[in-house]
Amino acid sequence: MDYSCTYTSYKSTNFFSKIVIDYLSQAKGLQEFYQHLPNKDGISNAIAARKNYNTDRKILVEYFSKQYANAASTQQQKNIELLTNENCFTITTAHQPNIFTGPLYFIYKILHAVKLAQDLNEEFNEYKFVPVYYMGSEDADLDELGNINIQGKKIVWNTKQTGAVGRMKVDKNFIQLIAEIQSQLGVNEFGTELTNILKQCYTLDKTIQQATFELVNMLFGTYGLLVLIPDDVDLKKVFIPTITKELQEQFSRKAVDKTNEKFGKHHKIQAAGRELNLFYLIDDKRERIEKIGNDFIVQNLELKFTLEEILIELNSHPERFSANVILRPVFQETILPNVAFIGGGGELAYWLQLKNVFENVNVPYPVLLLRNSFLIYKPMQENKLQKMGYKIENAFSSTEELFVDLVKKQSQYNLSLQTQLNQAKAFYETLKNQATQIDTTLIAHVESIAVKAFKQIEALEKKMLRAEKRKFADQKNQLENIKKDLFPNNSLQERVENFSYFYSIFGKELFNIILSSSKGIEQEFGLLSINKKAS
Repeated sequence: MDYSCTYTSYKSTNFFSKIVIDYLSQAKGLQEFYQHLPNKDGISNAIAARKNYNTDRKILVEYFSKQYANAASTQQQKNIELLTNENCFTITTAHQPNIFTGPLYFIYKILHAVKLAQDLNEEFNEYKFVPVYYMGSEDADLDELGNINIQGKKIVWNTKQTGAVGRMKVDKNFIQLIAEIQSQLGVNEFGTELTNILKQCYTLDKTIQQATFELVNMLFGTYGLLVLIPDDVDLKKVFIPTITKELQEQFSRKAVDKTNEKFGKHHKIQAAGRELNLFYLIDDKRERIEKIGNDFIVQNLELKFTLEEILIELNSHPERFSANVILRPVFQETILPNVAFIGGGGELAYWLQLKNVFENVNVPYPVLLLRNSFLIYKPMQENKLQKMGYKIENAFSSTEELFVDLVKKQSQYNLSLQTQLNQAKAFYETLKNQATQIDTTLIAHVESIAVKAFKQIEALEKKMLRAEKRKFADQKNQLENIKKDLFPNNSLQERVENFSYFYSIFGKELFNIILSSSKGIEQEFGLLSINKKAS
C-alpha cells in the first residue's frame, strides 16, 4: 500500500479556534494558564513535578493486571510491569465510549499517544513511557455518543436506557446497527473482517464500556496501549481526599471562577462548572449532587444527606461519586503517573481553565498537547484538483472561493474591471478639483456621482463573472463533489466520518500508516494520501 503525508499549519486550515492557535504559538496571554511548555523541556519539567507526587502505583498496577488478566498482548504485559517502576510515566488521551469509537479523531488521539510514548522512550533513556486511553465511561450524553456517520449515512442507536453510557448494555437495537454497517461496507475487501470484530466485541447484554474496551484492545493492543475505565471502586478510593475537599469546601468552582475572571477577557469560557462539581452514580442513573443550605441533595433520586452522612456514603461507596468536566481531569492525573495529556481543541480549552484546581489539591499538571489531525484523501482526488490548478492544501478554501478563482484563471476574457475602476477614480478626482475651483459646495455632488459610478462598475464586474461562471458548470460540480468527500457537512473529515469505512478499504494497515505519519511533540496538520495497490 502506497502512502505519503505532507503537513500544514493548523492555522492555515481555518478550522481551529483562536484559543488553539494561540496555544500552539505560545501566545503570552495564555502562558499563565498552563504549567509546562509543549516541548521536550516541558516534558522534562513535568517528569520532575510528577516524581515529587506519590502516585499509588500498587492500586494502578493491580487494576491493569485484573483488567488484562486474559487479554494482554506481550507489549501490554511489559507496560503493566513497567508501571511498578518510579521512573515509568504515562502518556494519556481521553474520550467517551462513543459507539463504534465515534468520529475518526478518536483513532488519531489513540495513535498520537502511542507515537509520543515511542518518541519519548527513545529521547529519555533513563525513563519509560506507556500510552494510556482513559475512557470517559461515566458520560451520560447519549445524543452525542450514540451515533456515527459512514460515508454520509448516519447510524443511530435508539435505546430507552439512561444514565452513564458506559454502563448501558448492548441490546437488540444495537446489534441491528452492526447489520447496517455490514450491509454498507461488507462489499469492501476488509468489510467482513471489520464487522466480525464488531460482532465479537458488542454482544448482547455486555456493557458499552466493556465492549469499547474489547474493541480498542483488539485494534490497538499490539501497540501496548492500556485502557483505563475509571468506573472502578479501587481507583475511586484514591480520589476520596479530593471529593471530600469538594464536599466540604466546594473548592473547584472557586478555583475556576478565579481563573475565568482573567481567562474570559480574551477567550471563550469552555466550562464554567457548578457550585459542586460532582454527580451521584448508581445503577442506570447519574444525577447532579447539589448543596442546598447545609444539605446535599440528589433531586431526581430524592436523596438527601447531611455533610456527615455524605462523607460516610463516600467512604463506604466511592464508586457512587462521579466527577464532572471540572474534576475529571484531576481524577485522571491523581490515579495515573502522567506527564502529557493529548486532547482536542475543546479539551485543551477547558484544561487551560483548570490549573488553579490542580494547585488546590497539589496534583501535578501535565504538558498539554493538541491531538494530531489528518485529512485522508485518495490520489485520484488530488489529481482532479491538480488538473484544475490546485494542490491538496487549497481544498481548505471554500468551494465558492476556489470556483471563482478557477473561472478567473481559465476564462479567455479579462473579468476584472479594476483598471477601469482606477481610471474612473482618477477621472472623478480631476472633476472634483475642477468643480472646487468654481464652487466648493459642488464637492459633495461630485462625490455622490462618483460613488454611484463606482458601484455600477463593480456591479457590472459581478454580472460579467456570473455570466462566465455558467460556462464552467462541470468544473463546479467536480469541486463540489471533492469538497463533499473531503469535508462532509462542511466540517473536517475527522469530526464527522467514522473509521470503519477506511478500515473496510485498507484493513488494519490503516493504523500503521497513521502511526507512521503521526507527529509526537510537533504540532502540524497531516494531509495523508493512501493508495491501495491493485492486487
